Amino acid sequence: MYIKSFITLLVLSISLSFVGCTKQPSSNASQPADKTEEATVKQTEAKRPIYENVSLDEKIGQMIMIGINDRKSLAADDSLIAEIKSGKMGGIILFEKNISNTESAATLKKLIADMQRYASTPLFMSIDEEGGKVHRLKEKYGFVSMPSAGYLGNLNNLDSTRYYTTRLAAELKELGFNLNYAPCLDLATNPNNPIIAKVGRSYSADPAIVAIHAGASINAHHTQGVKTIVKHFPGHGSSSSDSHLGIVDVTNQWNVIELLPYKSLIDSGYIDAVMTAHIINEHLDASKLPGTLSKVMVTDILRTMLGYKGVVFSDDMQMYAISKNYGLENAIKLSILAGVDVLVFGNNVSVSDRIKASEIHAIIKKLVLSGEIPESRINEAYARIMQLKNKK
Repeated sequence: MYIKSFITLLVLSISLSFVGCTKQPSSNASQPADKTEEATVKQTEAKRPIYENVSLDEKIGQMIMIGINDRKSLAADDSLIAEIKSGKMGGIILFEKNISNTESAATLKKLIADMQRYASTPLFMSIDEEGGKVHRLKEKYGFVSMPSAGYLGNLNNLDSTRYYTTRLAAELKELGFNLNYAPCLDLATNPNNPIIAKVGRSYSADPAIVAIHAGASINAHHTQGVKTIVKHFPGHGSSSSDSHLGIVDVTNQWNVIELLPYKSLIDSGYIDAVMTAHIINEHLDASKLPGTLSKVMVTDILRTMLGYKGVVFSDDMQMYAISKNYGLENAIKLSILAGVDVLVFGNNVSVSDRIKASEIHAIIKKLVLSGEIPESRINEAYARIMQLKNKK
């Protein structure tokens, strides 16, 4: 079924040729003779796997993105410091609860700098900053305003999208963030969708408008040195319920055009990373596994069919669509085997359900040592993650 859909996608994608998300032509000029030896050395080094001589513990740690509960600062004896030093995490995700009511920018900047100071490998410092309803850095704390994707899509003025997003990305960079969970590539195909269209998280129901504004958003982030994660693959726009609350099945609503923004931006080379959706689509995966746990969706469709080579992030693994239906260890195992490289645990849950990076690390290591997850899969994820971290 999905192969037939993909053929349809290739035909439809021709209509997106005007989007303008093309790569800059590369230079074919000959290299000076005195650069030959240097180039040879670099080529030799490039052939060595980046994970060579890296411990299993370190590789696993890079796959974990963790929320730090309601911390707004780090005390000298904070247990988080030991976890960062031990390399048990590769990234931090921050929320509004981590922002102080007073001296908000200075306090947040110090928190981020303090966490980076203890990491031997620089951490992904990430935040959900789409604008509109998903706006952690609110004006009441002294931060810049950021309109929703819905507002910008309706306005359909690329200069406005660039202006607002560049201003936001500059603020993210100044605070110490290097990764933003935006923009959304979801289509507003269901105007009553409670988690996408109704809260303005989609630029449009038109895939061309979504692709062109998302491309402008990504580029605006890049001008400020901030990387982005597009979401939610393979499309959450047609859903009628919220995966934060439970299982979401889009089998009868999803349309292949929801892949078009991904197709366009993957071909452009703009995408830094992709986030999965916790949605079930039986037409894509007959096993009824949600996207985050589905090898068909992540590896077969996103990587093989659409040609995506970069990092895949999970949506929050503690959302009820996953946590209430698959069990922690099983969900971790399935997501990694599906092709997810970074597992996100936001810790926006009750105190009893919060988890430390070291606990997630121990589960992954156990699954690798038992042979349930091949170490080659960990190597693959680590290589992609480090390539993204080193991307300029």
